[in-house]
Amino acid sequence: MAVTSIFRPELFDGQVFLITGGGTGIGRAIARELSSLGASVAICSRSMAHLEDTCASIKATGGQVLAQACDIRDEKQVNAQVQAVLERFGRLDGLVNNAGGQFFSPAENITPRGWQAVIETNLTGTFYMSQAAMRHWMSKHGGVIVSVVFDMWRGFPHLAHSSAARAGVVNLTQTLALEWAQYGIRLNTVAPGLVASSGLSTYPDEVREGLQASMQTHPARRMATESEVA
Repeated sequence: MAVTSIFRPELFDGQVFLITGGGTGIGRAIARELSSLGASVAICSRSMAHLEDTCASIKATGGQVLAQACDIRDEKQVNAQVQAVLERFGRLDGLVNNAGGQFFSPAENITPRGWQAVIETNLTGTFYMSQAAMRHWMSKHGGVIVSVVFDMWRGFPHLAHSSAARAGVVNLTQTLALEWAQYGIRLNTVAPGLVASSGLSTYPDEVREGLQASMQTHPARRMATESEVA
C-alpha cells in the first residue's frame, strides 16, 4: 500500500536516516514514510526476518534501503551498523531510536535478568546508537536524533522496568540536547499513548483486552495508528 503524507514528496531528497526497530510496527511506518519523502533509509533489528517485508516494500516503490541485523545492546554491533550506513550512503542526517521492548509483569515478579534486558534494550541501546551517530558523523556535520518512548509520565502499572527506562531516555535526550547543541545536533523524544501496533500481538489476551477496554474512556475511543505516529 502506498504511503500518503501531508508533506511534499521531495522533502528529504538526498538525506539519509537510520531507524532502529525499523522492520515492524511504528519503526516500519517511519521508514516507509521517510522513504516516500525522498530519503534513503537504513533499518535494523536483532533479526533479519523482521526486516525483509519492510525492505521489500520500500524497494518496490523505488526507495533506497539498507537492512541489517543489529543488537543495539552490543556497542560493537552498533558502531558497525553506523559505519555500514556511512559506507553505503556516505552520510547520516537523522537517527530514529525506535527499537524497544518490554513484557507485562507486576514489579515484584520482575527478575534481575528481565529488568536488565529491558533497561539495556530501551535505555542503553538508545545511548549507544546516539553516541555512535554523534561520533562517526554528526559531531562534524550536525543532524537530528529522535527517540520514541511512550506515555509513562504518571507511571504505568506492570511496566515498571520499561517506564523507568523510557523516563531515562527522556532525560538522556534533554541532557544530550544541551551537550550536543554546539555540534548542530538536535534531539527530541516522541511519546505516543496507546498505539494499535503489531507489537500488541505479543501481549497476553487479557492485556490486549484490558488495553482495548481502556479506550472507552479515551476521547477518540480508539488507539492511535502506526502511521499517525510516523
